[in-house]
Amino acid sequence: MTRAAQNNTVTVNYTGKLADGTIFDSSPEDKPLTFIIGRGEGIKGFEAAVLGMARGEMKTVVIEPDQAYGENNPDLIEELNRAELPKNLELVEGGQLEVTQGNGSILRLMIDKITAETVTLNANHPLAGKALVFDIEVLEIDTEPPKELPAFFNGALGEGSLH
Repeated sequence: MTRAAQNNTVTVNYTGKLADGTIFDSSPEDKPLTFIIGRGEGIKGFEAAVLGMARGEMKTVVIEPDQAYGENNPDLIEELNRAELPKNLELVEGGQLEVTQGNGSILRLMIDKITAETVTLNANHPLAGKALVFDIEVLEIDTEPPKELPAFFNGALGEGSLH
């Protein structure tokens, strides 16, 4: 029986939940997740969980923050004076603010708190500091040399994708 190993291309269905059972991400039934083990494109703990699994095997794993999105980093939380922000900016506590950086990349900041004078912005990943529970089912294992795949972890496991 073939088991998933480094550099294998694997296809899985998964559901990601928080400890309280809240689902934060899952592969759509008609679009399972395909990735190459060992490329480091997703959550370390997710790849490690798939290693050694066989086609058709299912398991549930708990991935601690250090193997997922890390702990909350207080250096990534900043309180700004509202006067420093554009007046027409619509701010909603619990919402997100997208900021274009100098290199053109977009940084998503969570709006943690709004007062009359300040806004607290948080650049930590929304799942930082949380243990994640994944139900994983291996659908396919391809042991041939890896084929190039589009980056898939932009968002499973994140904003909808393992990153």
